[in-house]
Amino acid sequence: MVSIGAAQRRARLGSRHRLAPGARGGGPVEVTRSLVVLHATDPATVFLSVGARTEGLTPAAVERALYDERSLVRMLAMRRTMFVAPTELLPVLQSSTCDALAHKQRRAYGRYIEQADVVDGDVVSWLAEVEAETHAALLTRGAATGAQLSKDVPRLRTRIDPAPGKSYSKPTSITTWVLVILGAEGRIVRGRPNGSWTSSQYTWAPVETWLPQGFSPLPPEEARVELVRQWLYAFGPAPVTDLKWWTGWTLGEVRKALAHLDITEVDLDGVPGVALTDDLAPVPEPEPWAALLPALDPTPMGWQSRDWFLGPHAPALFDRNGNIGPTIWADGRIVGGWAQRCDGEIVTQLLEDVGADTGKLIDAEIDRTTNWFGDVRAIPRFRTPLQRELTA
Repeated sequence: MVSIGAAQRRARLGSRHRLAPGARGGGPVEVTRSLVVLHATDPATVFLSVGARTEGLTPAAVERALYDERSLVRMLAMRRTMFVAPTELLPVLQSSTCDALAHKQRRAYGRYIEQADVVDGDVVSWLAEVEAETHAALLTRGAATGAQLSKDVPRLRTRIDPAPGKSYSKPTSITTWVLVILGAEGRIVRGRPNGSWTSSQYTWAPVETWLPQGFSPLPPEEARVELVRQWLYAFGPAPVTDLKWWTGWTLGEVRKALAHLDITEVDLDGVPGVALTDDLAPVPEPEPWAALLPALDPTPMGWQSRDWFLGPHAPALFDRNGNIGPTIWADGRIVGGWAQRCDGEIVTQLLEDVGADTGKLIDAEIDRTTNWFGDVRAIPRFRTPLQRELTA
């Protein structure tokens, strides 16, 4: 069995994730392709992930790719998580993941509506009517916020208590539910936000006008095979359990997709893994490098098994829900964390000794990150222990 140890996996990470010298560069689309997709639960992550991997770009370049060129698209996909993907990957994500997600969400929201007993007649038909009315209203407007659409479609203002009698219950209108379903089905798209690049208040647009060229659907099995192939090149070699976690699919679906690829079983320091058979040659170790990656960056969130690059630092860098905060990297390992204070200062804390030379590389990344933010202040969507400590 071929052995691929942690040092080689770190070398691949530095080169393929565009973090090492000589690997950085390209534009927002090229960076996104290198990582398959960018994590976008926190809007700032998309911009900071690109900034950490390029030279000379500004947030405006990412905005152009998202909203003017539309070569990137924001969508709900694997694990019901928000991502930004290259537009050409949309058919793969739609067939492999999003169609099933839309079906699952429609059933879940339908049960809530049925339990609330606010609809006369068949809930499935009622919800389908509301979806159609919302899509039609958006076609008329061209672009709109959820609040604007709820004025056009009164039934969007129907309020539902999804957890009646529970202390955490919070009655809500179905506006967001309907938009999530339509978005997951690929019928509408999240457009330009109201505010800066850190804002999560998006307008919506019908896919017919946002992407007038459209896209051709793929058979689900073919789409899953292609997504697995791309993930293995970007994140492999890796245990099959990492791939199952990242996709959110069943183990059977993952194994079926792998069966259509030419893969080789490998030994990852005593842990079984898989790699593409034509991707077993060692990657040269890159020159020393450092990086400041944002919260939920796609690199640390690409694997479920993280010991080979995370070490003992998880308690300081993750919140209770498994979200990783801003991290400092050196040569393929996490060595510390960082945060932005209210005055814009980037503050850091190293969790291990890195030496003077690496310290200089980290200082340079602090300057780059500060310049990328400019006058923008990003409000974290969640807080990790180290992040709280640094901004106290």
